[in-house]
Amino acid sequence: MADQPLDDAVVAVQIGRPVRASVDVVSSCHLGLPVVVRVPPILDDGTPFPTLFWLTCPLASKRIGRLEGAGGVKTMERRAESVPEFGGALEEAHRRYAEQREALVPSGADPRPTGGVAGTARGVKCLHAHYADTRAGNENPVGESVAPWVEPLDCAARCVTIEDGEAVANPAWREPR
Repeated sequence: MADQPLDDAVVAVQIGRPVRASVDVVSSCHLGLPVVVRVPPILDDGTPFPTLFWLTCPLASKRIGRLEGAGGVKTMERRAESVPEFGGALEEAHRRYAEQREALVPSGADPRPTGGVAGTARGVKCLHAHYADTRAGNENPVGESVAPWVEPLDCAARCVTIEDGEAVANPAWREPR
């Protein structure tokens, strides 16, 4: 997808609300739809936004929602606390994420977004954000651990279609089994 207004419209349908700033698609599925977008650190209305990589894929969001509902955040927190290599890699992911986002903040912006993945400086707040970071091509131990539970993103039908130049939810879309 290369048409910015169309990308924003598709993402709006995927997430169920208008986007708050124009986004850049950084990962797409096999059907050519966004999976992850990069969101600017300062939204159009001037609000600082800590989440640099946003998961838009309805399939991935559903699957991760189930993981979170089954205690996935607490499981990853315990792992970060009990496995030094995992915890160290998570701290590095937070540091790198904050650095990547800070490089995109316009000079003089105040207030500025803070924290690492999902706006937290430590631990795990949101599996969606960690998976999005991994899917965007970054090293993130939480996202890498979640990926096997989420992928493959193997939808048979597009979740969003274009009708008369407009992005619309596809009523034929179903979660693959």
